[in-house]
Amino acid sequence: MPEQRERRGKRGTTRRSFVALFLCASSVATACPLCLGAFQLSVAQRLVELRHAVLAQPSANGRDYGICAVIKGDRPEGEIIPAEAIQLDFVAPPMATLLLVRDDAWSMWVGVGAVTVEHASWLRQIAGGKRSSDMNADEWRSRVALMLPYLEHQEPLVAKIAYGELAAAPYAALQTAKPRLAAPAIRRWLADPELSARRPLYFLLLGIAGDARDAAALEEQLEASWKAGDATNLGSMIAADLQLRGPSRMAWVDAKYMGDRLRSTRELEAALLALSVLGNANDAIPRERVIQSYLMFIREHQELAGFVAWDLAAWHYWGAAPLYLAIIKSNVRQHFASHVAIFKYLQQSPAGNKIDLDVSKIGASDQTSAERSAIPMLPQ
Repeated sequence: MPEQRERRGKRGTTRRSFVALFLCASSVATACPLCLGAFQLSVAQRLVELRHAVLAQPSANGRDYGICAVIKGDRPEGEIIPAEAIQLDFVAPPMATLLLVRDDAWSMWVGVGAVTVEHASWLRQIAGGKRSSDMNADEWRSRVALMLPYLEHQEPLVAKIAYGELAAAPYAALQTAKPRLAAPAIRRWLADPELSARRPLYFLLLGIAGDARDAAALEEQLEASWKAGDATNLGSMIAADLQLRGPSRMAWVDAKYMGDRLRSTRELEAALLALSVLGNANDAIPRERVIQSYLMFIREHQELAGFVAWDLAAWHYWGAAPLYLAIIKSNVRQHFASHVAIFKYLQQSPAGNKIDLDVSKIGASDQTSAERSAIPMLPQ
């Protein structure tokens, strides 16, 4: 039966994207979870972390590489690095200048990619920066401004570095780039099939830089995704659409996702990610309006109701406590991650001491150990 398959789907494995929703709930400097690159250590962050980085070019004899510029750390002895001391996991263009990195404990240099020496100063700025987790809001705004001109640069490594850092930037920092964003360029990138992996970021940027024409196009795509049950780029498209249309568009999200019990878990995760990002920004969509949609989600998707609990706790909204307590007492079969999140929310609420007396008598989730092991634990 389709309904049975849907129920099983909603009890399936929690995906990494949803765990990221909780990771972004309470920190302004946390990467925007709608961008896929946000969960990978970018080239720029490797430059920050590692102790040594140089630009080097192979010699004519092919036995060593001559140093063109030092990006970070000490200049190699003799201005050369023997070819056997370099590990390349890619085919470098003949005589190309390569970015090489090394940590103190490494015996080998590792090739990152080809890049011309004219970018040495830019690379030094990147390498001299802070870790993503250590940057404050002002530092993130500066990092976004540093990267923005190099999006889809003609040199692939330069473009990759810029994309990776912008994909890791908090949404609030991306919003500050609006005066410098070119909507026509973003539209071209979104239409390029070779850049499909980068569409989550580019949809977000279109939402910031776009106009009514872009909003209309997004609405058509969202309707098609809803009819097909397709979650591909759904979170970023919803966020962009809401950024362009404002609070009046929330009624559509409520009708199509928050209140639709036939949506898959992947679709619901994507919609919640979009609302979480915009709720944390508390700008185009007021946080109070996001909370209203969250309460609808709790009522209509009780088995997943805890998926919004971390945001609600981070925002110090405790009005969901009666709903959560009623769900637990009703013995609704809970997704384990949801079950944990609800308990944590109730324990943190102002009435936690009284609530604990009630929930202490309620048994643990009835999910099997196999189901539990398949679901990543949420942050505490």
